[in-house]
Amino acid sequence: MPTPASTDVLTIVPYDPRWPAAFAAEAARMRAALGDLAVRVEHNGSTAVPGLAAKPIIDIQVSVAALAPMDSYRVPLQAIGYTHVPHADDACCPFFHRPHDWPHTHHVHVVATGGAEERRTLAFRDYLRDHPETAREYAALKRRLAPRFSAATLASRQAYAGAKTTFVERVVAEALRLGYPRS
Repeated sequence: MPTPASTDVLTIVPYDPRWPAAFAAEAARMRAALGDLAVRVEHNGSTAVPGLAAKPIIDIQVSVAALAPMDSYRVPLQAIGYTHVPHADDACCPFFHRPHDWPHTHHVHVVATGGAEERRTLAFRDYLRDHPETAREYAALKRRLAPRFSAATLASRQAYAGAKTTFVERVVAEALRLGYPRS
């Protein structure tokens, strides 16, 4: 894959201590929009791990009792500025972002309460929070990979995520084996 122009690459930045507050503000908006439909609203992804370098995008996991019908949460999320990205993963984890165009400030992953995807995501986050050495290893991997991928296209951003899969799956397996998630 050719290296993208420097202004077009994915950017990994040092941890920003304002990320938890940014999550809290957005979580309040989501809870207001979704009401009782949102069983849980969790800060996940790299911005949820203190000290971890990340793309400056707040990742949010919304747990709902049922993923269908999608319009029950798609419509309220669209009303507060989120765009749904249709994907094969919609059956287990519909994905939304805001604003509509890149760069995004927020990503939302909707999952079934108590389901495998909810547990996997929270196990990964909690394990990284408890294991700073693994979090540093993850940050180093992201810093090596990010310059190789364009920020301009969804396909390239998905390829970046795919390039991290082996690491993520290894950590998730270990975290689940050890009884994560903790929350």
